[in-house]
Amino acid sequence: MQIQATKAWDPEAFSFAVVSCSQEETEALGRAIGSLLEPGDVVTLSGELGGGKTCLVRGIVSSVAPDSAALVSSPTFALLHEYPGQPAVLHYDCYRLHGIDDAFEAGLEDQLQGNAVYLIEWPDKISEIIKNERLELLFEYDGETSRRISFLPHGPRAIAQVKKLSSWCFAPSF
Repeated sequence: MQIQATKAWDPEAFSFAVVSCSQEETEALGRAIGSLLEPGDVVTLSGELGGGKTCLVRGIVSSVAPDSAALVSSPTFALLHEYPGQPAVLHYDCYRLHGIDDAFEAGLEDQLQGNAVYLIEWPDKISEIIKNERLELLFEYDGETSRRISFLPHGPRAIAQVKKLSSWCFAPSF
């Protein structure tokens, strides 16, 4: 995996980015993220359509709920895809929501309080009900087939996850 990084070791601002040059690399990154997730963890995924979010989700699901990995698809026309596992993975796509009222009507506030792993695309649509403690991922085009994925932690648990991920991503064997 090609690495482009900004590393700030200040626990309040720690972040880094990687450039993934293929779907396989993005899935591998997802598997690494998934290996660090526990029940109740929230990961938000922001970026343009076709930016690689679902590919990364496939990697996360293959790590957290391996029997469900083949089921992963973009939930663009559904608000939620649930992938059974221990813990379950709930993959939300909030693109079609018109605002927070739609989220309340769909019961998202209650759903986000359980013990699943929560993956939320287009989180800006429901930011009022997302936990403050979360791992935020930003996907940006970095060429025709490559994506820059930035890791922005919010809270001590997410900071620890990002530190662990950065040590793996910057290791020669990753």
